Amino acid sequence: MALFGSSRDITMFTGVAREVVDNIVTQQIGYYKPYLPATVPNVYGEALVKEYIGPVLINCLIIRGDFTIEQSDFGPDTRRAATFTFLRESMIDVNIVSEVGDIVMYNELYYIVDNVNENQFILGKDPDYSYSPGLENFGSSFSVSLETHLTSPERLGITQQRL
Repeated sequence: MALFGSSRDITMFTGVAREVVDNIVTQQIGYYKPYLPATVPNVYGEALVKEYIGPVLINCLIIRGDFTIEQSDFGPDTRRAATFTFLRESMIDVNIVSEVGDIVMYNELYYIVDNVNENQFILGKDPDYSYSPGLENFGSSFSVSLETHLTSPERLGITQQRL
């Protein structure tokens, strides 16, 4: 039987992490989800014009890559990778399940989600895969990390409206 990682420990870890992310770091992003009922696909199952729900503001930790310029036949193209890491509890609070293809807006720049990682567990224990009886109440998923790349708002069809 495990000694650490019970619901009391998880509540304490989550409370400390929320304090750091929400009140000390305080980096907010806008999160857009594709709205599939309003998105009309073509014959190939692709949607040229997509509708989005959002933005939903969420606090997170951000690792920004450097801007790089790539020359092509169509002119220079700006590239940048970024990683956005959220507390899993924050994602549950705003009712968002991250998926590949979602959009993150940070500093008026738009990033498309390439990969979703949810592999940071409190004390390394995943309660969904406990092989011994009694261990299903220990451990928890702690964070969701999104690997993204920069895109232009014109490609997305997102425009900022003036009030």
